[in-house]
Amino acid sequence: MKEDILEQLVDEYLQHKGYFTRHNVKFKPDPSHPEYESKQDRVASDIDVIGFNPTLKGSERVIVVSCKSWQGGFDPDNIIKKIEEGKKESGRETWKGFRELVKEKWTSAFLDKVEEITESKKFTYITAVTTLKPNANKEKWENYNTFKTAMRGNPVKILTLNEILDELYRSIERTPAASSVGRLMQIIKASKWIEKKQRNLAN
Repeated sequence: MKEDILEQLVDEYLQHKGYFTRHNVKFKPDPSHPEYESKQDRVASDIDVIGFNPTLKGSERVIVVSCKSWQGGFDPDNIIKKIEEGKKESGRETWKGFRELVKEKWTSAFLDKVEEITESKKFTYITAVTTLKPNANKEKWENYNTFKTAMRGNPVKILTLNEILDELYRSIERTPAASSVGRLMQIIKASKWIEKKQRNLAN
């Protein structure tokens, strides 16, 4: 069961764009890795959502998503600084929330799992966030050399909830959706709530 609402929305978003999806895919470092530590690495991490679109080529064919549904907003500069300085975020070392982007043993496990499932070394890595903090430097995250090196040069992107909702709202049709999230979007669209709010703001 998909527990996180942002994961459900990402799942719906990718399916509307023609992707087959899997979620909560477990991965952990290989015990034979020279940096493996049994006490720290025996508990698996997970890939929130993987999308595969057989009609596309290159890095767009496979989408790998890590969801960060932080209501206070996502600040790339601050997170990168905390990773670099070994500081904590929400009570734990910041890098642990982004381990596949930072620690080589986790990177290797992550890449192996993506290739195992999709038979592809090419993909786009997405950090899906609820919102970005004001004046957030999205490009710094997407172009940060440590992340791009870890992902072997594959694109690293940020996707916001606003972008997801805009896409779903535009593309949702009257045919009953397969998921509860899709059906909720259909009901919201049928209510013309957005159009009414826009008219009220214009008056």
